Amino acid sequence: MTATTETTTTVAARAPWSAVIPRGGLLTITDLHGNQAVDFLVYDAADTAVRYSAPDTLQAQGNIFLATGSVLMSNEHTPLMTVTADGCGGHDTIAGACSKESNTLRYGHHTWSQHACADNFLAEGARWGLGKRDMVSNVNWYMNVPVEDDGTLGIVDGRSAAGLAVTLRAERDVLVLVSNCPQINNPCNGFDPTPVRMTVTLPGADR
Repeated sequence: MTATTETTTTVAARAPWSAVIPRGGLLTITDLHGNQAVDFLVYDAADTAVRYSAPDTLQAQGNIFLATGSVLMSNEHTPLMTVTADGCGGHDTIAGACSKESNTLRYGHHTWSQHACADNFLAEGARWGLGKRDMVSNVNWYMNVPVEDDGTLGIVDGRSAAGLAVTLRAERDVLVLVSNCPQINNPCNGFDPTPVRMTVTLPGADR
C-alpha cells in the first residue's frame, strides 16, 4: 500500500513562500478567492545553478502559455516540473515579475515604495543562499497576458476563479520560490491581492 504525506499552507496576500519538493512530489497551487496571480521560480535543489528557463520551456513545448502537460525546463534543457492538472489554462511565461523599477516606469514614481514580487523573491531566496544573480524570468500562474498581432502584450483580468488549482509534479528534487503577487496597479489581481493555498503531497510507501 502507498502512503502519502500532505502539508497545506495558506500564503497571505502579497507574501512569499518557498519549499523543497522531492522527486515525485506534487505541489498544488489553489487560487482561494479568484483572479490572483502567483509568481513562481523553480531550481534544482541540489544545484541551484540549474534553474527554470523560460526560453528552454517555450522552445520545448512550442507555446508561450502553460497548461496541463507543460514541462518546466531548466537552463540545461532538462525537466524540473510537469503540470499534471490545471483548472484554468493559459498561464503566463513572458511578463516577468513586478518590481519597484517596473512599477515606476509603468505607473509613475508614486508607486516606488509599493511592495513587489522582486522583493519577495529576493527575501525568500536569501533563506536558501540565493541572490540577485539567481533571479531569472519566472512563471505567472493564473496571470492573463494576451499577445496582440503586433507583438504587444496586455495585462488583463485573470482567467481564474475561486477554488481553481494547478498541480505540478517534481521531476527531481526542486526548490520552489513563490511570490503571491502584491500588484495593485493592473488587473492581474483584480486590484485587490488575496491569499492562495500551497499543498505539498509527498509520495512514500508503508514499510
